[in-house]
Amino acid sequence: MLPSSCDTFVALPPSTEGQRIIFGKNSDRPCDEVQEVVYFPATEYNAGEKVECTYIEIEQVPHTYAVVLSKPAWLWGAEMGANEHQVCVGNEAVWGRESADGDEALLGMDLVRLALERADTAERAVDVITELLEKYGQGGSCMEDESGFTYHNSFLISDRTEAWLLETSGKYWAAERVEDGYRNISNQYGITTKIDKEHPGMREYARSKGWWDGKTQFNFATVYSFMTTARIEEAGNRYCEGKKLLEKSKGHITAEIMMDILRDKDSGINMEGMFMTTGSMVSVIPKDPSLPGVHYFTATPDPERSVFKPFIFVKYLKPLKETTSPSYGADDPVKKKPRFQSKPDRKHELFVKHELVAAIIDSKKERGKKITESMRQLEKEKMTEMEEHLSLGVEEPDLLVNLFSESVKEEIAVYGKR
Repeated sequence: MLPSSCDTFVALPPSTEGQRIIFGKNSDRPCDEVQEVVYFPATEYNAGEKVECTYIEIEQVPHTYAVVLSKPAWLWGAEMGANEHQVCVGNEAVWGRESADGDEALLGMDLVRLALERADTAERAVDVITELLEKYGQGGSCMEDESGFTYHNSFLISDRTEAWLLETSGKYWAAERVEDGYRNISNQYGITTKIDKEHPGMREYARSKGWWDGKTQFNFATVYSFMTTARIEEAGNRYCEGKKLLEKSKGHITAEIMMDILRDKDSGINMEGMFMTTGSMVSVIPKDPSLPGVHYFTATPDPERSVFKPFIFVKYLKPLKETTSPSYGADDPVKKKPRFQSKPDRKHELFVKHELVAAIIDSKKERGKKITESMRQLEKEKMTEMEEHLSLGVEEPDLLVNLFSESVKEEIAVYGKR
């Protein structure tokens, strides 16, 4: 089976209900991979400090913003996440004419985390990613094994006012601003002739390669894409289905609608098999800066059998212990060369409990149905609670410092009633 990967969505007024931006993403990864949800507070750094990403070390910035991330447990970067300024980022694997088989550099997932730690707007996130791309490049295996699974990256980025689509091919890139309506991306290039920012040498490079004649209207997707492969066709099908699902609810898109889209198995968006949906995220960002954003994460595979649990940025947040995987430090097989000689156990507490319940849902129909109904009821209750904060603001932030962890504990309690 060809590795596939991910669908990311954003909906902006007037396609959403209320003055809100809705962001959603499924992270489709190897079926045995653990995805953790972690929080890192804003931090100050001294001049000259470095940050160790998945494969390479780069210069640190003086200040990083607080972030919440959904990430494969074995690497430094993230598949998706948000920061305290309500910037949301998700990435997609893309393949095109340019080879992705370069040296180890920054992964697209590293760039997601770096953008969230360093950018207070969506447009600034585009600048952070492209500056790092130019300086350090992208490359390295994106799977925890010796297969050498590599790809270039596209990113969907949103904040309180707009969204940006950023697509890369090696160090070259193009970006498109999205100011209203909706946008979804799968594993194919989607920027055509509307290009709002670009690498200054991107067109000339394409012309020098013979991909563009320098005269016809420049279309990024046409110029930089493969014409056809099975992988691109499969991504194209998911893209079309995702677009249809957004279109169906145009003007009424809510967090619930986005969760339904991420749970959709007929479209292939909720992926099953050797590559499956290992983590999901939905964010609700009011345009009003006085109101909080609410970020929902599953931290478990298959959103159909998972609970979207809320997270709100407030002061004095505690670590998310129940969804944080064990750390192996310098002894981690990812850090030693040759890499990936073994795979340690990376299952966090919620993952272990969820795995047992998923087996029951699969094998015992009636029992499984009751558990799933209880999980969905818990999710509904949490979303009703969050609606108050989304509409009126946060009056007592101290009550929300353990919001996500408490929701995880309630989910585990639901499992216990099986």
